[in-house]
Amino acid sequence: MIEFRAVTKQFPDGTIAVNDFSLVIPSRKTTVLVGSSGSGKTTLLRMINRMVDPTSGTVEIDGTDISTLPPVKLRRSIGYVMQNSGLLPHRTVIDNVATVPLLRGVAKKKARQDALGLLDTVGLPRTLADRYPNQLSGGQQQRVGVARGLAVDPNILLMDEPFGAVDPIVRRELQHELIRLQQELDKTVVFVTHDIEEAFLLGDQVVILQQGGFIAQVGSPKQILSAPANDFVASFVGAERGKRALHLETHNGNDVLVDSEGRIAGVLVGSTGAAERDPAFDSEREAQGGVR
Repeated sequence: MIEFRAVTKQFPDGTIAVNDFSLVIPSRKTTVLVGSSGSGKTTLLRMINRMVDPTSGTVEIDGTDISTLPPVKLRRSIGYVMQNSGLLPHRTVIDNVATVPLLRGVAKKKARQDALGLLDTVGLPRTLADRYPNQLSGGQQQRVGVARGLAVDPNILLMDEPFGAVDPIVRRELQHELIRLQQELDKTVVFVTHDIEEAFLLGDQVVILQQGGFIAQVGSPKQILSAPANDFVASFVGAERGKRALHLETHNGNDVLVDSEGRIAGVLVGSTGAAERDPAFDSEREAQGGVR
């Protein structure tokens, strides 16, 4: 478990990135910090591995104040995945993945063997092991970045907008790959994004942030969608003026969900038209976030 206790971060130029921030991040779940630029989400993420230290307050992991831990040792025990992968361009894929285990004293042969296994884990063929980052697609580079983040089998995996630089199709693939990995590996994942759709897809717990690291609302996607805490949250998640309210229309014998602006949001799998729809459908969907 990770806990922020009354954390404030003021930079030398006087900017207060985070002010009196407190939050519990549960273990073995995915917590997503979501907000616009200046909301402090990346600063908070980097406090967990001491890339940034708070001006006041404490960050604890399993009850231990991390300010008492050596920063380098702490960082090598926590997985970290960033935007644009952050791979070392002069090292091959396998050597990139093996970097941190080698720094921790793992024998080179074992580190490279384990790295090959991690390529399997993230869905990359081993034939890519001897290529360099510039020989990979953007999606492949991000998968290598995830493999490197998992290389020391960390309990905590930090992910700073890792899918923001790839095209929408690849991004969706990587998002579902992360869901699969979390189901298999059961890590404590802290994920930063500015995309509310991504936050709702990935997060067990979603933290919506305003300027200065102020928490506008914390909850599951269902809780936030069904009961936005205030006008800011309603606007941020697109719930204001019924924007997220969906209704059913029948096209070519199938039920489709249509948003308030007339755009198709999805098709009901197995639907045979409104005449045979379960009457309980509307009330069930309404409870799950305004679909009616």
